[in-house]
Amino acid sequence: MNATGASLRVSRDRLDDLLVLTKVRLNALVVATTAGGYYMAAPPAIDLVALVVTCLGTALVASGASAINQVDERDTDRLMNRTRSRPVAVGRLSPGEGRVIALVLAAAGLVVLRLGANTAAALVALATFVSYALIYTPMKRRTSLATIVGAVPGALPPLIGWAAAGGSLASPAPWSLFLLMFLWQLPHFLAIAWIYREDYARAGMPMLPVIDPHGILTSRQALLWAATLLPVSELPFLLGLAGPTYAVAALVLGIVQLALAFRFFSARTDQSARMLFYASITYLPLLWLVMAASRTP
Repeated sequence: MNATGASLRVSRDRLDDLLVLTKVRLNALVVATTAGGYYMAAPPAIDLVALVVTCLGTALVASGASAINQVDERDTDRLMNRTRSRPVAVGRLSPGEGRVIALVLAAAGLVVLRLGANTAAALVALATFVSYALIYTPMKRRTSLATIVGAVPGALPPLIGWAAAGGSLASPAPWSLFLLMFLWQLPHFLAIAWIYREDYARAGMPMLPVIDPHGILTSRQALLWAATLLPVSELPFLLGLAGPTYAVAALVLGIVQLALAFRFFSARTDQSARMLFYASITYLPLLWLVMAASRTP
């Protein structure tokens, strides 16, 4: 391989490491729900430039938070099969490099949101970064309650979009979106934690399936949160954000997910957990799409 080819290979590898460090694919969900929050609060004539700027700022902040997470969890990442090849864990990026990248991205995202949207959107994004990187990440090493705490930053992106569109955060409507996202994450992540319980145990992380090896508490909580999500998912309809089509779709999707959560509760197997996981990742985009399609004027 000549010098040019070697240089291109190094550049591609470096780019791949940056994409893994910033969890670009995972953060696509963050951007999508931010866009959803913006759309639900925006006037009929949506400012597409402002929407793109809001999504960009949110993506940068989320990428910074993900990078901080990988820097701080590099020791445990080395012990888990699904994370041991991450760039900081294997040493392709130093902790110092990872931290600088994280802080630059997060700061840039906050500036973009402050200048391109408004102060409220930037403050919600800052709260997302702080709660994820400085509270949830260290908490994961100490208690299974971190799963609940971690659902908070995961539920804030719709509020970033809502605030960026000029919507008031003092009204109950945006908080119905927060609650929907908060509750959706819990059966979703409990299913993941069950599937990867051996990995988490190897890393010494006290996820609920690690301290509950028979899965009784894990499956019970997944069922409880899925049951709670069912009525809460109707709040956007009850608060006038979306029409009756959304109400019916939310009911149907919620019942399907609840049924699979009950199956996981009844048969605590990897297969039943995977079915719940796949149901959850199908539930959310469908729910948001129907919500957007049936948005009330």
